[in-house]
Amino acid sequence: MRRPWRVAVVGGGIAGLAAAVRLRDRAPAGTEITVYEQSGALGGKLRTGELAGQPVEFGAESFLMRDPAGGESAAVALIRRLGLAEQIVHPTVGQAALAVDGGLRPVPGGTLVGVPGDLEQVATVAQPAADADRDGGRPLLGPDEDVSVGKLVRARLGDEVVDRLVDPMLGGVYAGRADDLSLVTTMPALARAARVAHTLTGAVRAAQAAAPRAPGAPVFGTLAGGLSTLVEAAATASGATIRRDAAVRELTPVVGGGWRLTVGPTRDPELVEADAVVLAVPARPAARLLAGVTPEVATAIGGLDYASVALVTLALPRPELPTLSGFLVPATEGLLIKASTFFTTKWGHLARPDGIALVRASVGRYGEETSLHLADADLVAAVHRELSGVLGVALPAPLASHVQRWGGALPQYAPGHLDRVAAARTALRAAHPTLVLVGAGLDGVGIPVCVRSGETAAGEIIEALGGSGS
Repeated sequence: MRRPWRVAVVGGGIAGLAAAVRLRDRAPAGTEITVYEQSGALGGKLRTGELAGQPVEFGAESFLMRDPAGGESAAVALIRRLGLAEQIVHPTVGQAALAVDGGLRPVPGGTLVGVPGDLEQVATVAQPAADADRDGGRPLLGPDEDVSVGKLVRARLGDEVVDRLVDPMLGGVYAGRADDLSLVTTMPALARAARVAHTLTGAVRAAQAAAPRAPGAPVFGTLAGGLSTLVEAAATASGATIRRDAAVRELTPVVGGGWRLTVGPTRDPELVEADAVVLAVPARPAARLLAGVTPEVATAIGGLDYASVALVTLALPRPELPTLSGFLVPATEGLLIKASTFFTTKWGHLARPDGIALVRASVGRYGEETSLHLADADLVAAVHRELSGVLGVALPAPLASHVQRWGGALPQYAPGHLDRVAAARTALRAAHPTLVLVGAGLDGVGIPVCVRSGETAAGEIIEALGGSGS
């Protein structure tokens, strides 16, 4: 009789938990799944807390409802699988603004992550170059070419469109700069269209048309109970043994197949054996674990850089807030804040009868993290002062505040990132098919991407173990 498969999932973020759920659903009955999380909490960057008696997200706040092909996103599919679909809620207010020239201006319509499909629509925020976007008689990108978003947009539309529109939009998602971020990784639909279209505005319109959605269909969603409910439900549904405060320090291939994991402190290590491993940790920790297994793969993924950010949430008594979901700040404005969300305006389920508003600001851009050296109290004071300045009103003193620091939180994808990841995975699969890499560091940010990454890994593990066992 074969013994049950033993699968170790290293990392208890949403990618690792999605892999565990998919393994439970599709692996043979009796498969033993263990999730090792080095911290005391599951969920990674999904963390619901409380401020002024109200649930509030101290990490990611929402997920995309649709996937690039137009179907429901992997996050929504997982939520349905976990029986949480009735808890999905959508933004009450969707309009965001840009903080430019000392005031707020609505984000122009018709753009794709700030890249315009109609130059006239963005004229109130940014003036495109005079000779903008001429048809050169050939596609913007070659078949296998990848460039930074900033390089392409500056060449076609000029600096102001990048600095005032594209850079703050990308900065709000990645805490990075358009001039450093890969077009193929961060804007895949636009990259695909640019391999055919002769103008950038034409590529934007083609990308938008390729992923149609029903008029009025919501783009984003969250869970009324907080995104930590997704984490808890996934952990439960996986049926996995959850090991918190369990750092995996070493992976060693076992002769004859399988893996030995060294878990816990150096002075008192625990050795655990598994038939397969899903490595769902950021790129640098993954590279350290792979250094003694496949050095070339470790080198390939270990060079990925990350941005650190701080999320500062304030509970304000009856502030005067515009009817906006929030605002984005171009780096050229010289503010610490790079983005702000008016939680209780954006999300109707958070509205409070006492008028208290929850406002969150994100601080920290890649390469400009000195602001994060401020103590919590000083960071709160700076955010409060800048919010008052942008809104043009003296906001009341906060009733409560919370500072969540995320060190090395957001991957910075240089051009060519996905090709490097594909090559690394191919090499790893050839050498060790029962060890799979997943997560935002490889596949991109966002809850749906991480869920899909974990589920894909589970499928590869099942395929690799099929017909094996003893």
